[in-house]
Amino acid sequence: MENLPYYIHIGNAKEVKPQEGKYLYRILEIMPGVLAWGTIIFIILGSFLWPVFMAFFIIAFDVYWFIKTIYLSLHLRVAFNQMQRNLKINWLEKIQGPHFIITNGLTKNWQDIYHLIFLPFYKEDYFVVQNTVESLLKSEYPKEKIILVLAAEEKAGPEAIKIGRQIERDYKDRFFRFLLTVHPVGLEKEIAGKGSNIAWAGQKAKELIDASSIDYRNILVSALDIDTIVSSQYFARLTYVFLTASDPLRASYQPVPFYTNNIWEAPSPARVVAFSATFWHTIQQAREERLRTFSSHSMPFQALVDVNFWQRNMVSEDSRIFFQCFLRYDGNYRVVPLNYPVSMDANVAHSFWGTMVNVYKQQRRWGWGVENIPYLFYGFIKNKKIPFGKKLEHGFFMVEGFWSWSTNALIVFILGWLPVVVGGPIFNQTVLSLNLPLITRYIMTAAMVGVISSAVLSIIILPPRPPQYGRFRYLIMVLQWILMPVTMILLGALPGFDAQTRLMFGKYMGFWVTPKIRSNSKTS
Repeated sequence: MENLPYYIHIGNAKEVKPQEGKYLYRILEIMPGVLAWGTIIFIILGSFLWPVFMAFFIIAFDVYWFIKTIYLSLHLRVAFNQMQRNLKINWLEKIQGPHFIITNGLTKNWQDIYHLIFLPFYKEDYFVVQNTVESLLKSEYPKEKIILVLAAEEKAGPEAIKIGRQIERDYKDRFFRFLLTVHPVGLEKEIAGKGSNIAWAGQKAKELIDASSIDYRNILVSALDIDTIVSSQYFARLTYVFLTASDPLRASYQPVPFYTNNIWEAPSPARVVAFSATFWHTIQQAREERLRTFSSHSMPFQALVDVNFWQRNMVSEDSRIFFQCFLRYDGNYRVVPLNYPVSMDANVAHSFWGTMVNVYKQQRRWGWGVENIPYLFYGFIKNKKIPFGKKLEHGFFMVEGFWSWSTNALIVFILGWLPVVVGGPIFNQTVLSLNLPLITRYIMTAAMVGVISSAVLSIIILPPRPPQYGRFRYLIMVLQWILMPVTMILLGALPGFDAQTRLMFGKYMGFWVTPKIRSNSKTS
């Protein structure tokens, strides 16, 4: 792209020239880890040196955490209710209706809108890929308006290419266009993974679209993980939101990932993590100012072309594409919530401990989204056109989000007791020392309202129970939430801490592909 600023496609500090601020970028990479480690070290040292002060600090933090829990629970309820209402609407009928008014003046008819769908895959079974393609076919949106790109990896070997060609043979005539791409191995300035794969596929799709003379402004791109199952009304809902949004070409569109495809097969800790992720992304739909693209998402093809597609040289391409557009359009870009779900796989391996390892690795990869903090702050410094208020808002939300991820659970469930343990005999004789555990226990008990709300909603969104599981399994689905403090620490805070520490020391991560294991799927 001729006019694309160089910093739009920076992956890490190694790619920045010294004269362009290499060391500044490196300092920005160190910052999140220093903040997280500094918080933990401050609490540990403070508990030895200033136990009275730290006791008051921990009580204040527990109160903050309690208020935050209530606040998020209310947002969860609001967003969930809105999503339930949206699921009851026939969106295809709605956009076809005579009273449907398009307010943005972008297009005259919903039938002008094409959907370009990318399905990148690695070593998943034919069954997994077929399931996703079949869900697209079940969509009520006209298939003559759908372009499907199946993006295979040469690195995955001949079996993956064979699966891609089999899907092509079985389904190429069922859509307006079907394109199978094979991402070559070993290209320069790339990290092997989803981002480099779909960036390659995007360039090939552009050639197809140019040959078909379709207006970029009338194409909505959906980058879907290979385990994503969409409902019959999903693309009609997406089209409706796009057509009614203000300035629709300056927005991405985010559904709610429901990690429930194989939820009955997952062990309890993995289920708690899957439901927690589902509810977190549901909450974000009600907090539009914090919403970012994640995993399966949609955006205008024009915007994708304007930033020269997803980045090939970093891991968290799903969230990075939003920040690319935000910097490219001088802050005039946002994420619009769809308030509509797509279903995806919970993390399941062939054994309990294999699942725990995979959950940790997946959470660490998600935590590696912290690489967007130096990218965003560096872009803020270079781009003088973005309003200062927007820089402050987005910068604060980014830093606070990743800091909370890596520290809050540790402070609440472990470090909060430290002043009593190490505060010394003088502090332990005070009324404050005697009451600190009681106060903390009362606040944590009151905060259980969030856990109860999650337990109830988890039963509501469960898919039908497979016949091999008895009714007793429903009780386990409720009781499993007592594991939440443990999962928040071991499968939440620690992998987040891990990712931030790696970035702090410049130990850049590669892309780890989450295996897709289902009862009727034999490999990952």
